[in-house]
Amino acid sequence: MSLRFFKSTFLFLFIAATACGNNSGNPSAVPAEAKKDSTTAEAVQELKLGAERTDYFLPFLEGKKVALVGNQTSIIPTEAGNVHLVDTLLSLGVDLRKVFAPEHGFRGTADAGEAVEDGKDPRTGLPVISLYGNNKKPTAQQLAGIDVLVFDLQDVGARFYTYISTLHYVMEAAAENNIQVIVFDRPNPNGHYIDGPVLEPEHKSFVGMHPIPVVHGMTIGEYAKMINGEGWLKDRIQAPMKIVEMENYGRNEPYELPVKPSPNLPNAKAINLYPSLCFFEGTNVNAGRGTSKQFQVFGSPFLPKEKFPFSYFPESNEGAKSPKHLGKTCYGKDLSKTERLDFINLEWLIEAYNHTSQKGEFFNSFFTNLAGTTKLQQQIKNGMSAEEIRATWEAGLEEFAKVRKNYLVY
Repeated sequence: MSLRFFKSTFLFLFIAATACGNNSGNPSAVPAEAKKDSTTAEAVQELKLGAERTDYFLPFLEGKKVALVGNQTSIIPTEAGNVHLVDTLLSLGVDLRKVFAPEHGFRGTADAGEAVEDGKDPRTGLPVISLYGNNKKPTAQQLAGIDVLVFDLQDVGARFYTYISTLHYVMEAAAENNIQVIVFDRPNPNGHYIDGPVLEPEHKSFVGMHPIPVVHGMTIGEYAKMINGEGWLKDRIQAPMKIVEMENYGRNEPYELPVKPSPNLPNAKAINLYPSLCFFEGTNVNAGRGTSKQFQVFGSPFLPKEKFPFSYFPESNEGAKSPKHLGKTCYGKDLSKTERLDFINLEWLIEAYNHTSQKGEFFNSFFTNLAGTTKLQQQIKNGMSAEEIRATWEAGLEEFAKVRKNYLVY
């Protein structure tokens, strides 16, 4: 158990509700480098999030008009429970003018890909502006009068998790409007490794904007430094930026999030399996949406019962109003007891393709967006093994690791 979070059962703060072990090794996965050779259990228990370091960041907000990019994960742990950052900033006298919300909305309950409308926080009256509705990048009008953008979202360390794409657009808008960005850093629950194909520029999309592997092994603060440092913003502009670093963070230590970062990542197991199972989103296989084990099971009506005796029925639920194969029997596998991964497991994807009765309809166009390359789909179709495919990633991962080293804080 890490952090004082785990002394009690975690509940969403009222404002968020109303307003808004053993590693499985693999030779081609590149272990993440910790700043220290080891992290003691005592140090892990003393982990201090960027959002907790009020004495450090308050001087940067005094006398400034502030906007927050946040959602239900923007919390500060206290002995009495989790306190939302909105409440904390207001209680400290910060002139907080508005909130920008990413995919899934300020409450974190909207479906993946579902447009989110602008609104108002009924508790504080603050306007909540969606960055997953009419625009993904804050407009000059939306930023008018704002001096500082505080960015505090819990990432999960996968390229196709869109909070880092929101980070890109927030930084770009800030650079264009001469607004400072202050990133409150949080742990990466998949920060213990890097793996996957590196995105090719021609396949850039909102689920993959930069030439990085699927699992990047960086905190969101470190990633913000890379966006600036590598000149990835439009016209290579630089966002005025400060990172509020964590204290006593070890990237190799398991970290369980106190609240769901999005509706379909309900626990540490789902988050750890997500980089491997999200590829199914680009196929005719259901990855657990519409069940209580999102991203912990997979299945399809087109997989044989004899080979895949585990079955389930996707139903409409929070975050999956119309899940793939709604109401149909899906045959597949339950992976909820899988040991913690430190590499992307391709075996499940390959196995599903090899046994589907609908090979011609197995992949859809979204698969290339997720993979960031057309090669992976072709490699699977050509019958390459997981080991053979992973070997083709090695050069890209080694090059990325060299670049990444320049931006590591911990």
